[in-house]
Amino acid sequence: MRVSFAKSLSRIAVCLIASATLAGCSLFGSKDDRYKPAPLASFLPEAAPQSAWKTQIGSGSGIGFAPAIVDGAAYAATPDGAVIKVDLQSGGIVWRAMVDKKLSAGVGSDGKVTAVVTREGTVIALDEAGQVKWRTQATSDVSVPPVVGYGVVVVRSGDYRVQAFNAETGDRIWNVQRPGPALALRAAARMVMMEGLVISAIPGGKLLGINAVSGDVQWEGTVAIPKGSTDLERVIDVVGAPVVLGQLMCAVSYQGRIVCFDIAAGGRPAWAKDFSSLVGLALDNLHVYAPNQTDIVTALNIQNGAVVWSQDALKNRKLTSPAALAAAVAVGDFEGFVHFMAKNDGHFLARVSVGGGAIRSPLLATPQGVLVQTGDGALVMLALK
Repeated sequence: MRVSFAKSLSRIAVCLIASATLAGCSLFGSKDDRYKPAPLASFLPEAAPQSAWKTQIGSGSGIGFAPAIVDGAAYAATPDGAVIKVDLQSGGIVWRAMVDKKLSAGVGSDGKVTAVVTREGTVIALDEAGQVKWRTQATSDVSVPPVVGYGVVVVRSGDYRVQAFNAETGDRIWNVQRPGPALALRAAARMVMMEGLVISAIPGGKLLGINAVSGDVQWEGTVAIPKGSTDLERVIDVVGAPVVLGQLMCAVSYQGRIVCFDIAAGGRPAWAKDFSSLVGLALDNLHVYAPNQTDIVTALNIQNGAVVWSQDALKNRKLTSPAALAAAVAVGDFEGFVHFMAKNDGHFLARVSVGGGAIRSPLLATPQGVLVQTGDGALVMLALK
């Protein structure tokens, strides 16, 4: 991407400083044909995606919004302040809330407490019935969905702090901060909770494993190391969510690498592969799947990182983080299409439009199919037949 840096340096810097995603910058609106979205390719469908149900949340979308799935229910929010709990099987609304503020991030939930964050950095917790339980203030703006569990609500704020609040009272109980780089990417990032740890990225290409109760840092892993002579060239951020499968935890960064850490070996890297993504990855027992920063979808061998296949027919279509289903890997794009590819070789199996414009939230694999949060604020369950 060095050529594009040279041609569009000032415009990219403005996008970074203004905390916009590179996917929304003028690189993709350039008159240069290299950045034009690929037209939809024709193919003979081998499967038929069907909408099992569709439920409206509210309106709008954004990089800070991702559904959460807990015990057979989906929780979701939209920037206009709408928050819902939906039965994953039927799409029926269990409860709906409308907070009185515009939101920048959501949702996190453990089934008992559901958390969202306003544009002013106010963390709002809802109870099991969708009623406001408490409000409290993060130290700065938040664009990463909260996570909830082990009695805490955790947010990662724009000042590079990971902060935890008591899930019952909203009292701040710990915060972890690391020095931040001169420039950071406001990309589609997410935290995860596993075995009592909060796994969070911090700008600069690192992951932290933080004890959810005490706030003690238990593990620190390097996904990528900044390189280059300018602040812009040294921008490296972990994107999407770290994904755990068996003894491996894998993550990918912008301008860095895909790394799979061996949990059984104390979190040491099992393998690493140079790679740059804006959205994140998905795993199954055979492969790691990720779109690169120009939206070429690649499958890598999960054991050693060797490239198995690459699919370039979706280039520059501003893809979402993928979902690995039983029979396919799926991604959404900037026109509201969901594409299904064969997991063995990447050829197209099916395509369907969910409408609503650009899909910005990650696709989520569920037992019922792939859950899609659309660009206009709906939840759609797609079953691949």
